[in-house]
Amino acid sequence: MPEGHTIHRLAQDYAAAFLGTAPRVTSPQGKFSDAAALLDRAELTRTEAHGKHLFLGFRDTGPATEWIHIHLGLFGKVAFGPTPAPPPTDTVRLRLANPTAYVDLRGPTTCALVTDGEKRAIHDRLGPDPLREDADPDRALARISRSRTTIAALLMDQKVIAGVGNVYRAEVLFRHGIDPYRAGKDITRAEWDAIWSDLVGLMREGVRNNRIDTVRPEHTPEAMGRPPRKDDHGGEVYVYRRATMPCLVCATEIRTADLAARNLFWCPTCQRS
Repeated sequence: MPEGHTIHRLAQDYAAAFLGTAPRVTSPQGKFSDAAALLDRAELTRTEAHGKHLFLGFRDTGPATEWIHIHLGLFGKVAFGPTPAPPPTDTVRLRLANPTAYVDLRGPTTCALVTDGEKRAIHDRLGPDPLREDADPDRALARISRSRTTIAALLMDQKVIAGVGNVYRAEVLFRHGIDPYRAGKDITRAEWDAIWSDLVGLMREGVRNNRIDTVRPEHTPEAMGRPPRKDDHGGEVYVYRRATMPCLVCATEIRTADLAARNLFWCPTCQRS
């Protein structure tokens, strides 16, 4: 499932291609046809992301905006291209097209037309997003500091903090030497402030580069004389998907375990309890 930086990058990409234009809106697959017909040739006025949720706003000139709410889930894909657009396949849930560009959405968990009120309800159930200007990290800390749940599980809970996925979870805990099995209530204010600040910086860099890189300059392949990482997710990381490999800092074997139905990665030496 894409992490939050990917969704914010998509919001920027949709805006760059379609903001201020009145694109054709179609649903070749048919599952979004009625809503697409309502929005066809309406102006795209806003794009927005919160955690792993993407919002495309249309007709921002009346009493309310009409929003397409998209959640990619595990299988959703977005593909941009220049016009002329090729004939769409019957797997395309949503296509936007204007004279210069098109974008196809396939396989999302959610693609729905929602009102302002329904959109607000989605925001209200999500935790603060490190990439949003309105984010309040104290909201997340208030929940974390009362919880006996592990900090690793809490960081993946979108009601606590929105947009952090398995990669950022593993990497930020490593970067701050925090045992992933520590209870949330045992995380100090100073530790949380450092975690939040680091997530803001790492995820902003992820938006810029469209990939996740978490290693510090002294641990890059060039600095260490090691081969670059080869992985579908790309980017240089400390522990994610590096189980049984030596830690880049202390050479201890990286461990993995199942936690809340996701694979957890950590260094038992650098992240002592």
